[in-house]
Amino acid sequence: MESNNIWLVNVPVATLWTSHDSSREIDRDGISGNLNIDKWLEKLTYEPRLQLCDDNLVQSQVLFGQEVLIIDEMNEWAHVIVPDQPSGKDHRGYPGWIPKDQLIQQSDWYIKEGPAVVITAKKALLYSEKNEKLMELSYQTLLPIVEDIVDRIRVKTPTGIGILRAEDVTVIPSDKEIPKKNGAAIVAAGEQFLGLPYLWGGMSSYGYDCSGFSYNMCLANGYIIPRDAHEQAAAGKEVPVSDILPGDLLFFAYEEGKGSIHHVGIYYGDGKLLHSPNTGKNIEIISLEGTIYEKELCAARRYWIDTEE
Repeated sequence: MESNNIWLVNVPVATLWTSHDSSREIDRDGISGNLNIDKWLEKLTYEPRLQLCDDNLVQSQVLFGQEVLIIDEMNEWAHVIVPDQPSGKDHRGYPGWIPKDQLIQQSDWYIKEGPAVVITAKKALLYSEKNEKLMELSYQTLLPIVEDIVDRIRVKTPTGIGILRAEDVTVIPSDKEIPKKNGAAIVAAGEQFLGLPYLWGGMSSYGYDCSGFSYNMCLANGYIIPRDAHEQAAAGKEVPVSDILPGDLLFFAYEEGKGSIHHVGIYYGDGKLLHSPNTGKNIEIISLEGTIYEKELCAARRYWIDTEE
């Protein structure tokens, strides 16, 4: 594999592992070229899910059709950079390892040069031109448009042409022109995932971690922010906690807010937090008052602009 070629994710959600030997036997369904993410996640009971975090096995995830830069190889694994996910770990993007079977080379990918669709349903089925179900794609998957046909849209995929239902997507001029919306829209995007189980490293509608949740809800509204919570807290517009508005990101630190940042959520309004808490819990809305989060709240950042101005 040459680093100057375009390589794309060819499964609905590719997990970005910390090392080429991070995956376990229980993760077999999650690293296959014929990925079955539902089957993988069903097997991951509490302890195996907790290990993803505690043993630092997983870094992030990458969606179908996203470009990666390959910088090294080891056995059946590729060491990659994800340019779409800003990170202090590498100035080019987020680093990690993906099975080679989940990547494919594409020489004429033109996502950055023309109209595209972004999936705005929580999940969307991709069909073949013969109306066969090919795979289920995540919220925020972005693909180039080939042809817009009223109630369905022909899209370019890493392996050819696919069909998406128009009701599941939003058409955008290009991947750089996602409409910028306000804080209320960020909250509304997050609300639809209430009850979704937390997943360490999660960056899809199959499961989000705390910073993956805030990253994707901002992305859905036109704002690209850093991938990890501590870097999200170091960017954006600083907002006094007394002046927070719905859609602002709230950050929480150990030692009652004086230590290192360990969590991020979206301010819901009325003293409430919309967040993906931790392993074993689901995305929820809680009142901050009287909780550990109230004590640990250390910073607020605003990434959105007021579209009403």
